[in-house]
Amino acid sequence: MIDLHYAPTPNGWKISIMLEELGLPYTVHPVNIRTGEQFRPEFLAISPNNRIPAIVDQAPKDGGEPIAMFETGAILIYLAEKTGRFLPSDTRGRFKVIQWLMWQMGGLGPMLGQHGHFALYAAEKIPYAIDRYRAEAARLYGVLDIQLGKTGAYVAGDDYTIADIACFPWTMTHKAQGFTLDDYSNIKRWYATVRARPEVQKGLAVGKFVKEPFTEEERRNMFGQTAAAIQKGQR
Repeated sequence: MIDLHYAPTPNGWKISIMLEELGLPYTVHPVNIRTGEQFRPEFLAISPNNRIPAIVDQAPKDGGEPIAMFETGAILIYLAEKTGRFLPSDTRGRFKVIQWLMWQMGGLGPMLGQHGHFALYAAEKIPYAIDRYRAEAARLYGVLDIQLGKTGAYVAGDDYTIADIACFPWTMTHKAQGFTLDDYSNIKRWYATVRARPEVQKGLAVGKFVKEPFTEEERRNMFGQTAAAIQKGQR
């Protein structure tokens, strides 16, 4: 059994989709990141960066004690290796997938996250920040579109892998962020293919995404942390 500590966000969806694709039994433990549940000591013991999602595998492959895991890239690799699925075993194929997984972790997710923050959620609209992150988001969409044009199928080649599972939930934000997939024909084709997968639809249905505006307390919980507060064990 996998314990999934979760909120319905692009990063959360990566893992709910992966678990559905694998058919692994899992229990959802909702984490209300608006009200600050990510700062509870029991969650920090699993995810010291106070970010969702995190998992606890109660039955790891080695038969030992439960394994706690945070960071979506690490979780996806762990689950792929646990089951032998969605990550090639040969060196070349494996690292091609891992490269694109790292690209999503270091580029597509963070840049779309920053653009979404400044364009949609920030109390103060700063044109330079919005323009800067929008340009970088558009560049990354272009990189993904070119790659999908080369493969003709999925992000890392002919097969559906954890690279697709990582990238797809962030491309789901395109409408909210003012992008159209009509500008990226290869992404548009890939997006429709992935979204049509029954397991993807099941993964996206885990929990309800809250669209209501933030209260000031919720805004502090989401965006107001400082280094000093973290060092003192505070929000």
